[in-house]
Amino acid sequence: MLVKTAINDRAPVKTALGISLLASLLVVSISLGSSHYTKAQLDALATRVGAVYWIASTDSRTPIFLSAPTKSATSFRARDNESFEIIEFTGQKEKDPYYRVKFDSGKEGYIRPEAFLDELNLTIVATDPLASEKRKATEAAEVEKKRVEWIRSQPWKPAVKDAAIKRRPLAGHTPGEVKRILGNPVRVTKVTGQRVPEEHWQYPDGSVLIFYNQLLIRMEARAAQER
Repeated sequence: MLVKTAINDRAPVKTALGISLLASLLVVSISLGSSHYTKAQLDALATRVGAVYWIASTDSRTPIFLSAPTKSATSFRARDNESFEIIEFTGQKEKDPYYRVKFDSGKEGYIRPEAFLDELNLTIVATDPLASEKRKATEAAEVEKKRVEWIRSQPWKPAVKDAAIKRRPLAGHTPGEVKRILGNPVRVTKVTGQRVPEEHWQYPDGSVLIFYNQLLIRMEARAAQER
């Protein structure tokens, strides 16, 4: 009875060791096979050639690129908000692939497909994160260009034009001209109690333009208003 009990106690130990060894072999197998690609996988990865991506730092971290298509190459981190184009997919025949990329600064680098996919939608994104800001800046620049062109086309003296370009309308401008020079006011107040009411136009910087009989008579800066 004692011998039989001893033999039965060892069976679960052997089974547990076998399962543990099998699990270890599976982990090693997955690890070794992670960089081995089938032809179909390589073909799919190659479709990204020609695509443009942007760097978007996450917790001040940006993706790492290599200076050459080899693990021993020196590495560098991409700059935040910089874009790059995938210009080549190398190492397909050896099934040791790398993406060769070119940044908008002109610098080139390499990154393994698995590293690229790990960073995709994290620190590498397919749309420009600053697209909205750039669009607004472009629109503002176009508005400013038209404003300056309109001022220069007016039959005013050079000094008046220079002041208008610097957003300093002078006495004698009409409300319509002031709108072309400064844009629309944030608030208009009519001062009654006199034969011809005044209009006070307030702008975002705190300045107030005072019109009398549809002509600008003076401009008060914020400091003057506070006094």
